[in-house]
Amino acid sequence: MIHIILCGGSGVRLWPLSRQSKPKQFIDLIHETTLLQRTARCNQPATSACMIVCNQEHAHLAEKQLEAVAIHPQYSLLEPVGRNSAAAVCLAMLTLDPETVAFITPADLYIDYSDAYFAALKQAERLAAENQIVVFGIRPQSPETGYGYIEAGSDHTVKRFHEKPTEAVAQGYLNQGNFFWNSGMLCSKAGVLLKAMERHAPEVLSAVKKTHEKATMQCKGSFSVLAFPRESMEKIPAISLDYALLEKMNDLKMVVGDFDWSDVGSFDALFMQLSKDGNGNAGKAHHLSVDSKDNLIIGNERLIATIDVENLVIVDTPDALLISKRGSTQKVREIVNQIDASEEHLKKIHVEETRPWGGFTVLESFDNWKVKRLTVEPGKRLSLQKHQYRSEHWVVVSGQALVTIGQTEQLLYPNQSVFIPLGELHRIENPGDELLILIEVQCGTYTGEDDIIRYQDDFSRPVEVLK
Repeated sequence: MIHIILCGGSGVRLWPLSRQSKPKQFIDLIHETTLLQRTARCNQPATSACMIVCNQEHAHLAEKQLEAVAIHPQYSLLEPVGRNSAAAVCLAMLTLDPETVAFITPADLYIDYSDAYFAALKQAERLAAENQIVVFGIRPQSPETGYGYIEAGSDHTVKRFHEKPTEAVAQGYLNQGNFFWNSGMLCSKAGVLLKAMERHAPEVLSAVKKTHEKATMQCKGSFSVLAFPRESMEKIPAISLDYALLEKMNDLKMVVGDFDWSDVGSFDALFMQLSKDGNGNAGKAHHLSVDSKDNLIIGNERLIATIDVENLVIVDTPDALLISKRGSTQKVREIVNQIDASEEHLKKIHVEETRPWGGFTVLESFDNWKVKRLTVEPGKRLSLQKHQYRSEHWVVVSGQALVTIGQTEQLLYPNQSVFIPLGELHRIENPGDELLILIEVQCGTYTGEDDIIRYQDDFSRPVEVLK
């Protein structure tokens, strides 16, 4: 049985921790590993191999994080644009032998990997081997309004799916006893699921097949990377697997999950998973308190001090501070929707970002200028690129830099600098064996991260034809 890990999802309700460039599945929220790392590592004993499906933008994060816990995917499927779970699952299934049993999970679940979990997984694998499509229903512990529900028949077939309910409706579900949280986990043979898609959602499967046929493959050590063309990907209907297939089936099987499960979909859900101090406070922060209890407090190096506060969520990041009552954090999405175009970067990126070649930290940012600290790993280089709206000044502070500007190359050492005029073709490379650190000063009418026109790239990102 192969484990397919779906790494999509933006985790909007965990803003400002989770952003488009680094969603919640790539963040260390609970233990000293990310949700992706924990999902892959803990399922490894029950599966023969794993495969990841993720946005091309996040490929470097996924690969680095899995490598750090000694997980080597059989395949990495890179989507240039997300088209929801139906497309992601079908692309993965088309990559497998039709008789292969696949266990499909989101990357961002937090699960108690107990004996009960592996017993349920074994039962699902057995049913899938008998050509059944199997979903996992979690026995609910509370009238949760943030989850969808599965209504089960007496023999644990699926009668129907239900959207996220009100609290009163959810309480009614608990009282009836045959309603379960929809876990988002699935087990099926690849060929069985694809035949079901052909029967219930042929237009989706047809578009996915055309996209899969146009994939380009690249070998990276022990695994293969499949990249799909954006133009073809954008023609796939954006629909979840639940809507496209599962809700239309009348012979779907369900395995009951009697284990702790959470999609960590809000700060309230996160609070429930974290250990508490003697006052019921949880989180990760440099925190001092006086008569404060039952709070979730997350920060960085800055001290957070609280006095006489209870049942709050405080999330402090370098460029945004969130304060909410516990129990109201499902509304974080409404805050994100209020962020206007002038501060769009607050949705997309962090002050500190990782990239396939290294990373950067924004030190200062104003309307017409920005200062960054860049790090470039040994042997890595940025794309060959230019900017339409800004010039740049690079100062090397540690290591050595091979700089290309137009048709010329030069080697720079600490305390040396170079200027890149607006519109000039350029790139920087670390030819040494130690980390390259430089300070970048940008000046121009716009300094956003999307002002990059790439002409050559080592990391399979979209490029333009150099004329």
